[in-house]
Amino acid sequence: MLLTFPNFNLFSMPLLILVVQGYLFAFLLLRRYWKKSLLPDVFLALICAITAYQCTSYTIGFMDWYDTYRNTKINYYLFSVGLAVGPTVYFYVRTITRPKLGFQRKDWLHYLPQLIWLVYEIFMWLYDSSLPTYWDQQNGWWKENINSVYVSPFQQALVSLSKILYYAFSIQLFWKYRQRLQTFFSNTYRVQLNWLGNFLVIYCIALFSIQYVLGIVNNFIVELHWQQNWWAFLAAALTAYYLGMKGYFTDISSLLSLTEKAENEPLNGNDRGAFSAPLKEKIQSYMEAEQPYLDPDLTLADLAAQLEISTHNLSQMINTGFGKNFNDFVNNFRVGEVKKRLKAGEQKQKSLLGIALDSGFNSKATFNRTFKKFTEVSPSEYSKQLGSN
Repeated sequence: MLLTFPNFNLFSMPLLILVVQGYLFAFLLLRRYWKKSLLPDVFLALICAITAYQCTSYTIGFMDWYDTYRNTKINYYLFSVGLAVGPTVYFYVRTITRPKLGFQRKDWLHYLPQLIWLVYEIFMWLYDSSLPTYWDQQNGWWKENINSVYVSPFQQALVSLSKILYYAFSIQLFWKYRQRLQTFFSNTYRVQLNWLGNFLVIYCIALFSIQYVLGIVNNFIVELHWQQNWWAFLAAALTAYYLGMKGYFTDISSLLSLTEKAENEPLNGNDRGAFSAPLKEKIQSYMEAEQPYLDPDLTLADLAAQLEISTHNLSQMINTGFGKNFNDFVNNFRVGEVKKRLKAGEQKQKSLLGIALDSGFNSKATFNRTFKKFTEVSPSEYSKQLGSN
């Protein structure tokens, strides 16, 4: 028989390169975990490895493995790990947004469905391999007549349901965390989980949507050709590579320390008290006179210490007395400072970004977004309006 495997072609090569890169970054993330003990790295490594692993069967298929070895049993050894995807994504998000929880013994229960499925697949292999016709065809009796017809469709539906639920929980965790950061930190662009937000959009929304839509088309509308299914696996392989690369080169250690600091400051306390007009006036006067907002790293705890009041009282007063969260409260002063400097003509000597940095903002993106939020015009438009008056 003429050996045609491996066939390096336009279908197999992109998948092969990306899948190998996915495994490589999974290894690098695990190695970083051993050095720095950053638990999120373990789950991101698992996500990259699982995503690359799910592409392995199609990768070797496009390399003509199944055509060359017609009765191959490799599909018995490439276990489905789809039920582990949702929990792993959830725990990756949770170990960043709620690091104090860690990964506890009871959390292994989330992986029980995956374990049950692996036991079932081992049983299927043992049963089929015991039959005399096992080596005469690619799939044995149980895999062909029971698993493919009855069990596999049920498992695929269960995988989709699991992903939807765990992805929803993960997005909810992320959303609550962003709100919590805005309660404690005045400049959240650096710490607002831009990386994790991108991760959720790419993995939980974009990739899942592509795979889900193609699955619906293939199962209920028209059976897709293997070359058409290639796009779904290319998207998955690209995702494994991107998340591995971006995640490895994104330092989350400072983010985790800020998360732990926020967790140590409860949003409400027994000393929050009633609304106090003198306290509101004290806060307002202090902000105007001392300008603490010029510190780009100002936090709720910092301002509370300067005012010599508890963080609970300060948070409650900002929320009820000023009708804002801490982030908006401080950034409102920063926007006012920028406007004051623009009216004074500082833009003639400095750039808009330079003025923004002098006013307490820590990045161009934060400045542009916040300024437009409070003024409904961009900084450049505001500056032009001043020049035309």
